[in-house]
Amino acid sequence: MTSLSDLPLRANLVGKQPYGAPQDAVPVSLNVNENTHPLPDEVVADIAASLAAAVRGVNRYPDREFGELRAALAGYLGHGLQPEQLWAANGSNEVLQQILQAFGGPGRSLLSFTPSYSMYPLLASGTDTAWIDVPRPADYALTPELVTAALAEHRPDVVILCGPNNPTGTPLDREVILAAYDAFDGILIVDEAYQEFDAERESAVTLLPGRHRLLVSRTMSKAFAFAGVRLGYLAADPAIVDALRLVRLPYHLSALTQAAATAALRHSGAMLRAVADIRDQRDRLAAVLTGLGYTVHESGANFILVGGFSDPGATFEALRARGILIRNLSIPGHLRITAGTAAETDAVIAAITELGPGGATA
Repeated sequence: MTSLSDLPLRANLVGKQPYGAPQDAVPVSLNVNENTHPLPDEVVADIAASLAAAVRGVNRYPDREFGELRAALAGYLGHGLQPEQLWAANGSNEVLQQILQAFGGPGRSLLSFTPSYSMYPLLASGTDTAWIDVPRPADYALTPELVTAALAEHRPDVVILCGPNNPTGTPLDREVILAAYDAFDGILIVDEAYQEFDAERESAVTLLPGRHRLLVSRTMSKAFAFAGVRLGYLAADPAIVDALRLVRLPYHLSALTQAAATAALRHSGAMLRAVADIRDQRDRLAAVLTGLGYTVHESGANFILVGGFSDPGATFEALRARGILIRNLSIPGHLRITAGTAAETDAVIAAITELGPGGATA
């Protein structure tokens, strides 16, 4: 059979591996930071009715500019945002890809602070944008001084600050965002995929006025429990949105996606009702694991990064054998665990307690 090595790939794609978190039909799946709480019945009913209505018109192309959805997103974010400041695509990954298609590319660079979201370098490779990773400090927290020094040294064209950061959960302070924006003249993206889970910090959308190079990326996958729908979005200056319209594929958001997302936004209060419970489960899990002797890093997200495993790979497999799927990200001594329902938290606590200090060993 033909393999990748037999194909005339672009040079910067040779040797790369596609993104791929394990998928397994286990009873407790806590490895990709999904919202494991089910959608409320009234929301399901409205979405189903909206989809039924949309299906009647799918012989025609969808609204290319998805005006109703953009208005709904602007209303959800608030802070005086207008529909022309909103953009959406099939997940925030596609939003980020479109940004790099417009502002990255050959001869340009993307910088972020690692460990962070593993798709960033893959998106850079896919758009032929040079990738620059700057290591985070031991506590993973960024400071204005660290960020300013890195941007002065590397002079990137695009920067992504992930806050709360995936996979560490580390919150992102607005002083860091402001320092980064003032430190260079390129595009600054704040990736807020998990922002709804941070009860202490305001969204970076409050910083948009007067900052035309600041872009705030969001998603409905996490807090809205909409991972299967694939709806990511962006708030930025209208000129940025116009730039993304240059590179998007025609009719990139289906009529069904638009209908489902618009219906969900009508019920934002109900959709977000589970967020407080997820925070409680996150904090409960963190407290118990800390009591068991593990190191739990501060998290403003719906997951925790846990250190102190003597053999993370062996613990990952031992938990998987017990029907629990978490994430091994090859960070020495660490595993990442999504905060789920109370029953899922019970299962994780019981399994890790059973494995004993340091977790399983090979």
